[in-house]
Amino acid sequence: MAALKAFHVSDVPNLEKASLSLYSTRFSNGVELNRAASCRISNFLLIGHRGHGMNILQSSDSRMKAIKENSLLSFNSAAKFPLDFIEFDVQVTKDDYPVIFHDDVILSEENACLFLLHTIFVHIYIIQRLNFENWYEFQGTIFEKRVTELCLAEFLCYGPQKEAGKEGKCLYRKTKDGKFEKWNVETDDSLCTLQEAFLKVEPSLGFNIELKFDDYKVYQQDHLTRILQVILQVVFEFAIDRPIIFSTFQPDAAQLVRKLQNNYPVYFLTEGGTETYYDVRRNSLEEAMKVCLEGGLQGIVSEIKGVFKDPGAVRKIKHSNLSPHLWQTEYCLFNCSNVPEAVCMQYLMGINGVIVDFVAEISQTVVDGMIKPDEVIIGEESLSEGNGESEANSKLEFSEKELSFLLKLIPELIQQH
Repeated sequence: MAALKAFHVSDVPNLEKASLSLYSTRFSNGVELNRAASCRISNFLLIGHRGHGMNILQSSDSRMKAIKENSLLSFNSAAKFPLDFIEFDVQVTKDDYPVIFHDDVILSEENACLFLLHTIFVHIYIIQRLNFENWYEFQGTIFEKRVTELCLAEFLCYGPQKEAGKEGKCLYRKTKDGKFEKWNVETDDSLCTLQEAFLKVEPSLGFNIELKFDDYKVYQQDHLTRILQVILQVVFEFAIDRPIIFSTFQPDAAQLVRKLQNNYPVYFLTEGGTETYYDVRRNSLEEAMKVCLEGGLQGIVSEIKGVFKDPGAVRKIKHSNLSPHLWQTEYCLFNCSNVPEAVCMQYLMGINGVIVDFVAEISQTVVDGMIKPDEVIIGEESLSEGNGESEANSKLEFSEKELSFLLKLIPELIQQH
């Protein structure tokens, strides 16, 4: 494997290009995203969440603990199914290496002596209370370290190690009820870098790269720029012909990465109002639309419950005057799209794709004929007429009464699964 390299901001070239091609592995003609030409959009994009699916350690469903999420093993396992993309989370270490990891912090059980040595100045109060009689209390303590405050070598020392005979530090995860659980899965794998993913994952599989930032931290533009340029450098060096989508919950980062490059589409992630944040731009689908319009972004990815909570938003987004900056906007769903009936409902609502954890089951549902792999052609001319929606791109229409009835079924379906 080629040696990993760290890049400085000054090394980043001009990232502007005239057009891009986004190919669907299930539809031969794919998606042509060239603003100067017509756009061929595949019928429905299927994306694997964190590869083969995310891990929920406290779940009784063994599928949520089958393969280590965000790992090369998970990515290549997902590649065995008819997916268009895999989604994964990218952060940058303090020595400028893009790595793949979802959580803001790494939780691990480390030797208390080493912990005291590394944090003696920060945790001086521990030393003041420490004596040999209660030393045992520090054995088995779970400590957290921010991924972005680790160097690459420190990051890679957690979890299974690639080197034979070398033992990595045991990883833990915090559950919703505040408990710590060992990150045990049926098939484990090492942590990895973005560069390794490009080099070792099936090249026809698209990457949906989520640009990961702390939900509650305020970032300065110069810091965001440095982080994004480090990631873009790796993408431009190793992506070659691989389809790429960028996405992020961070509004400023979404708009900034769109300004820094014109090669790949940028989608704004939102929970659609199911969670409330200090930054109001994250609190509704309507605000997400504003972020896209202001930044010239190519689409919205919403948490499924936010869409079912406000189904009229789909039509509003589809009918919005997004031309010319957003004429090829797609509307996808993020997370929780693991129920076949719910996925079918989303398609009928006019949504263009789903991100799923149960890739085997959902991909089989799609392949078996839930969605016919017809393609539609959308040109600039057709979108400049009327309300900007092509007849060929329209989905089944429901009355408000019919739609209301169908939407009432979805929460029950999700709860049953």
